[in-house]
Formats: sequence, C-alpha cells, structure tokens
Amino acid sequence: MTDNSNNKKADFVYTIYIKSTPDKVWKALTMTEFTKQYWGISNVTDSKKGSEWSHVGESGKAMMMGKILESDPPRRLKFSWYSPENKDDVSEVTYEIEGLDDMVKLVVIHTGFKPGSEMLKGISDGWPRVLCNLKSYLETDETINVWAWKGSCSGKAA
Repeated sequence: MTDNSNNKKADFVYTIYIKSTPDKVWKALTMTEFTKQYWGISNVTDSKKGSEWSHVGESGKAMMMGKILESDPPRRLKFSWYSPENKDDVSEVTYEIEGLDDMVKLVVIHTGFKPGSEMLKGISDGWPRVLCNLKSYLETDETINVWAWKGSCSGKAA
C-alpha cells in the first residue's frame, strides 16, 4: 500500500492461482450460497450489469454495497463498492478470471481510493484473507479460519 500524499488515487491489486475452472471460480465469486462459505458473509446479487449487490452479514444488515458495472461471465465482473454509512466514498472492484490449463488466474483490482483511505487499509488486509480462503474452498472443499489470525496480510497497493 502506498501513501498517496500527491493526491493520486490508490489501487490495490492481488493475483492468485487456483486449481479450478473459470466457471467454478465465477460461481464462487457471484453466488450467495458459495460466498457465504469462504467469506463468512453473503454477497447478494444476480451479477447482471446494472443490478445492485450487497455484502450482507449474519444480522441481515448490508456491510458494503454497490452496483454491477460490467458482467462478462466467466471472465470479468466489475462493480462499485461503498459503505452504507459513507455512500460518497465509492471505489470499484474488478475480478479478472483467466483459465490456464488446469487452473485459473484470478486478479482482483480494487481502485479509486482517496488519499489516506481507511477503506484501502482495510481491504489490503481483507482481500488476501478472503482470496486465500476462496482458494482453499475451491481446491479442498474446506475453508480455513483466516480471520482468527490477528496479524496483517497485505497485497500490493500502488
């Protein structure tokens, strides 16, 4: 993660390789019953361009929300991302899914953070945990308790 004191917006990029297929990765990223397995909360959407999505916790309350901006199953999904408490601080997430032999290259690009963004700090720890759990889930049909460790993970913010 970089300090953007020059007022340039920051980006977070994370690449992971998963022994799976593009279709299975797409379903795991977009279908509520799958997201709950490895994320611990549900992503609720039909994943169609123009549709709303929400990140819904156990309480039924939306923790994050946004709108689907692009949908090209099973290759690319782009959506806006913001907290219901701060609808003016909008960033964007893009999933790029590419099949490579018997695996998938998944790139998560989260862009548009304001300088000094607390959201950037949070997702820089959160995305690696979620994506490692997604990998474990798809490859072994088991999840790991990635939230038990209190240390920090980090991806690359530029």
